[in-house]
Amino acid sequence: MMQKILQYSLLGQSFFLSAGRAVYWEGQRALVLSDLHIGKGGHFRKAGIPIPEQVQEEDLSRLGELVGEFDPKKIIVVGDMFHSAANSDLDKFKRWREAHSQQEVVLVKGNHDILKKEKYGEMGVQLEQDGYGLDNVVFYHQPPETAEGERFTISGHLHPGILVEGNGRQRLRLPCFWLPKDCLVLPAFSAFTGLFLVKPQAGEKIIAIADGELIPF
Repeated sequence: MMQKILQYSLLGQSFFLSAGRAVYWEGQRALVLSDLHIGKGGHFRKAGIPIPEQVQEEDLSRLGELVGEFDPKKIIVVGDMFHSAANSDLDKFKRWREAHSQQEVVLVKGNHDILKKEKYGEMGVQLEQDGYGLDNVVFYHQPPETAEGERFTISGHLHPGILVEGNGRQRLRLPCFWLPKDCLVLPAFSAFTGLFLVKPQAGEKIIAIADGELIPF
């Protein structure tokens, strides 16, 4: 049965996976997401590629809806919150941030987060350079190559997706949550991203996202 939210118990704590491409950690009242890529549309427009401004507005609107749904005290972005150097799209985020000033925002720096350091502070974003830990959970932008011992890892970067094949040679590429051993890899939050197709190994879990619903595999 498909649903919009799935609850998982990790390290004895409740995490809620949302079809909105984010996870809510109940014990910490933290909304966790990755790869928002603010400014990507503006980056392409500067290069002469006509990307509609509504793309980022829709991403920020969806993030606002999740904040309204879960009422987190903290938003943790696991890298690539921003896409490039500063451009006009930052103004949209600044307005969004002013409207959600009660939430603490923590960014684990990703490879696309290349703004000047003072810019993050000006926007009310706490920048973490080398990962960020809470209790027995550690957040990295890129999934680590080796396990973190007794700690569970939440990462992004890969933009995981799954290929679903149906009758009549129908093929769909869907974003997904990927749960290899001791790790959760988040889907890219922005809809304006590509997908890295995951081939899960035995024991790994995949939860795909389709039409606002979660589909466990």
